[in-house]
Amino acid sequence: MKDLLGLMGKAKEMQAKFQAMQDEIATVEASGQAGGGLVNVTLSGKFDMKSLKIDPSLFKEDEVEILEDLILAAHNDAKAKVELIMQEKTKALTSGLPIPPGMKLPF
Repeated sequence: MKDLLGLMGKAKEMQAKFQAMQDEIATVEASGQAGGGLVNVTLSGKFDMKSLKIDPSLFKEDEVEILEDLILAAHNDAKAKVELIMQEKTKALTSGLPIPPGMKLPF
């Protein structure tokens, strides 16, 4: 019975740590770029787009598709950076726990 109470206490402690980590990640911002910096996108830790900067040289009527592709590429670059930050913070929090590889947290 004592072990069960200890396990419940550790589960609550871990839940509080995960909540704190999620709150911290929400404040993180990551920027991605494409086209050698001609397009820049900044995302929050919740993947909300905070800013989009486009070099004026890209505003040409016949290059709309290129601009669209660069915006998508910059967004995906920023998203990958946010995901990497999340993985690093989760790994630091769960170090030493027997969690199967590839399991996404929080559940």
